[in-house]
Amino acid sequence: MISVLILTFNEERNLSACLESVSWSDDVLVLDSFSTDKTIEIARAAGVRVLQNRFVNFAEQRNFGLEHGGLKHEWVLHLDADELVTNEFKTEALRITRSGQKQAYRVPSKMMFQGCWLKYSGTYPTYQVRLGRRDRLRFKQVGHGQREDLPADCLGTLNEALLHYSFAKGMTDWTEKHRRYAAAEADHALKNASSGIDLAGLFFARDAVRRRRALKSLSTRLPCRAALRFFYMYLIRRGFLDGSAGFQYCRLLSHYESMIVSKTRELRQARAIEKLKS
Repeated sequence: MISVLILTFNEERNLSACLESVSWSDDVLVLDSFSTDKTIEIARAAGVRVLQNRFVNFAEQRNFGLEHGGLKHEWVLHLDADELVTNEFKTEALRITRSGQKQAYRVPSKMMFQGCWLKYSGTYPTYQVRLGRRDRLRFKQVGHGQREDLPADCLGTLNEALLHYSFAKGMTDWTEKHRRYAAAEADHALKNASSGIDLAGLFFARDAVRRRRALKSLSTRLPCRAALRFFYMYLIRRGFLDGSAGFQYCRLLSHYESMIVSKTRELRQARAIEKLKS
């Protein structure tokens, strides 16, 4: 069996569906960041355990749940409340954890927007490590998200994907969330400005995750990033095949890229002023 750890903050719109999708697990923990809506009521009504902890970042929150959540099983599936587990994913996860050949597994995600799966503009299959042994998998914060703190040879890859409903709480929530993400990405970019580009990973790596990370590192050094992001997603990644939803999503990603650029410039200027003062 697999324990499930779900991060929440004001997720009354999403939590019921997420909990229903993992009702097959006998150990579900909702780790909440002091929600002010009905998130806690929904979780308790569903009969799952609830733990609260102040949110610092995704990596620290997931690690807190692993270390203090009293999770029952050796394997833990990490979810956000706007993600759903399909029957196919459940079957593969239960099967692969019984063999236990790796310490953790990369999981693909299907971005859902306007009632459809964005097969092309949603950058499928984008992988995150979300299934791992309770005592082995830990996370480290990178930009606005988290990465696994395990070597690549300890990782496997699942075929079945989670369903990600990033827009379930509306466009305003998505925009506000990505403003926060942009600030985290800008801070990460400035801290790593002196590090080199992984050219071998960019051109020769067979590992899709390494290629994606190398491409992201390169993109932070390019001019006209917002326009290039749209061009890459809509034409090279064939986002146009997702129809009008793909076009709108690619525009949103372009806008997000412009927020990162603006925030990076703002932080750079602020730090330059601070250096002059000192």
